[in-house]
Formats: sequence, structure tokens, C-alpha cells
Amino acid sequence: MPYKKPQIEKILYSISEVAAMFDVNISLIRFWEKEFNIIKPIKNKKGNRQFTKEDVDHFRMIYHLVKERGMTLKGAQQKLKDNKASTEQNFEVIKRLQDIKSELIAIRDHLDLHND
Repeated sequence: MPYKKPQIEKILYSISEVAAMFDVNISLIRFWEKEFNIIKPIKNKKGNRQFTKEDVDHFRMIYHLVKERGMTLKGAQQKLKDNKASTEQNFEVIKRLQDIKSELIAIRDHLDLHND
């Protein structure tokens, strides 16, 4: 199996980087920040938002609930309020399965290249 270079993760992400990760407008990131109290960006001296990996994970969970599962904002807020630990666990399982699927697809594609 070929060497896979480890990904280097940043400590802080700008609002534009976070928006690009989810392919959404910056205004949606600002809106979700106001609507969900689990997102707490650090603001620098200029007032620019800087998001931690934990914030990005929270955005990923909110994105999953709202955009992928079709929940309303109120529904997602209530789910996170009532069952945050359970919601995080379920989301982690889904994320791991998606990672496994991606890895398997990469292996299949690698094998297909060498079998041609």
C-alpha cells in the first residue's frame, strides 16, 4: 500500500475557511454561530472570528442535522440541548463510517489502476 502523508491540522480556522469546508456562505456561518451556543469562536484584536477544531466539529454536526437530515434549526437546537452526548456519538459513528467508505473507495481505485 502506498505511503499516505498524514494530514496536518490547523489550530485555528478563519470564517472563510470554515465556510469553504461546508460550501456555504460566510453569512450562514455567522448565523449558526448566533443560533447555536456550542460554537464559541475566538476573536482576535481586529474582531475576526477564529474557529477551533472543536467549533468546526460542531459546525459539522449542525450541518449534518440541518442540511443532510433536513431538520429545522429549532429541531437541531432542541436535539443538541436534550441529547447532546447521544447526538455527538451518533454523528461520530456516521463520520467514521464515511471515512471508512472513502478509504475503501481509494483502495478499490488503487487496485483498479494496477489491474488494468
